[in-house]
Amino acid sequence: MVLSDRDLKKAIKTKKIVIKPLPDFSKQLGTCSIDLRLGNVFRVFEHSKYPYIDPSKKNFSSEITKKVVVRNGEGFVMQPGDFALAVTLERVKIPNNMMGRLEGRSSLGRLGIVVHSTASIFDAGWDGKCVLELGNLGRMAVKLTPGMRICAMSFEQLSSEAETPYSQKKTAKYRTQREPDESKIHEEK
Repeated sequence: MVLSDRDLKKAIKTKKIVIKPLPDFSKQLGTCSIDLRLGNVFRVFEHSKYPYIDPSKKNFSSEITKKVVVRNGEGFVMQPGDFALAVTLERVKIPNNMMGRLEGRSSLGRLGIVVHSTASIFDAGWDGKCVLELGNLGRMAVKLTPGMRICAMSFEQLSSEAETPYSQKKTAKYRTQREPDESKIHEEK
């Protein structure tokens, strides 16, 4: 069952779902989702001396990506074909009996901006900033401004509480994430 606007307000006010900073319901609350805003930390891929990415190698990603922090009042320009990792301004904590689902905003999609290439589900027990897998599929550059509404998160009630929530999984690679961390796929050996 997807939570309605009424249920979302109640869950946030009672701290069942924790979102910090608190959302402005008049601007961020939809009928069944909460808009989240773009943070100011990005991770971009640079051209590299390597002819390809080998996900099995530790630290491969740190050698081909760099962290970019956008200052207040400035923007982050995505050229056509660009891909970057970013985070939401808000930290989201999901209880052990719910899951979150992140979706892009239609208004940005109409400009060619996608906010996740694969990872739209946030497990029960998630606690951290949501990482966005930003892509510009359009033909023109698009300027993204930290603080703008970038995506919407809906919440679904699970049939029962998760036996092992994300925050307690020994294999949880992105627990309490605060920045757009590099891929940790190499840890899956």
